[in-house]
Amino acid sequence: MEEQDEDDVSRLERLRLAGERHSSHFGARLRGYFLTGLIIVGPVAITIYVVWSFVNLVDTWVKPLIPKAYLPETYLPINVPGVGLIVGIVALMLIGALTANLFGRTLFSYGEMMLDRMPVVRGVYRLLKQIFQSVFADTDQSFKKVGLIEFPRKGVFAVVFISGETPNEIKQKAGNGDRLITVFMPNAPNPTTGFVMFMPEKDVTVLDMPIEDGVKLVISAGLVSPDKEHTIESLVEQTRGRRRRKQKALEAEAAKDTATKDATAPEDETAS
Repeated sequence: MEEQDEDDVSRLERLRLAGERHSSHFGARLRGYFLTGLIIVGPVAITIYVVWSFVNLVDTWVKPLIPKAYLPETYLPINVPGVGLIVGIVALMLIGALTANLFGRTLFSYGEMMLDRMPVVRGVYRLLKQIFQSVFADTDQSFKKVGLIEFPRKGVFAVVFISGETPNEIKQKAGNGDRLITVFMPNAPNPTTGFVMFMPEKDVTVLDMPIEDGVKLVISAGLVSPDKEHTIESLVEQTRGRRRRKQKALEAEAAKDTATKDATAPEDETAS
């Protein structure tokens, strides 16, 4: 009887353990399904929310400027979203077409002249104009390339965006004979803040990475890597190899100069 009771207890224990394993496995599957659904639905939902919020924001600004006779809500029982956005886009296109001719440019010049005479408004307008021209206009004032610099110490690399040439005054007072370039080192995950630095061109490793991929790399804090042939690791190795070759070239040049001086010294003594 005792042996039978022990067998029953062990059988019940095995059944309990099997039930717990099945329950944990089922819970893990449900958790995996939930996370998969969240990964799929999350970006779509956030994108729709951002676009919808932007459309409503533009409608809130533009619709009060449109006469009620031209609003669809006047003739329909429902609210039609996006009317203000469409009207705003058409208005911007018309303004752009107007400023393309002589009459539009003349009006625009007079408007800018009036803004330049206002002390506080003048500075704000010039700053915003430069920002919009750099971001949206097809000019040479936008970021040109993505690069790597050693920061905050040797052996540690940070992503920078190459802006262009350095102002002449900075070149003259801080160049020390080296060609300086202007770079912007953004802070992750907010690339709108960072450090503007003027560095020797030889200390910046230019990457083949497009600007868009560099921005993605910064915003994602390194989680989203660009699908390129050259990875960051290989570029770092190239930088180290280039530095070693440069150091060897300098050492060889110094040794050559020393040998030349040693060879000309006896001739100078003989001549004297």
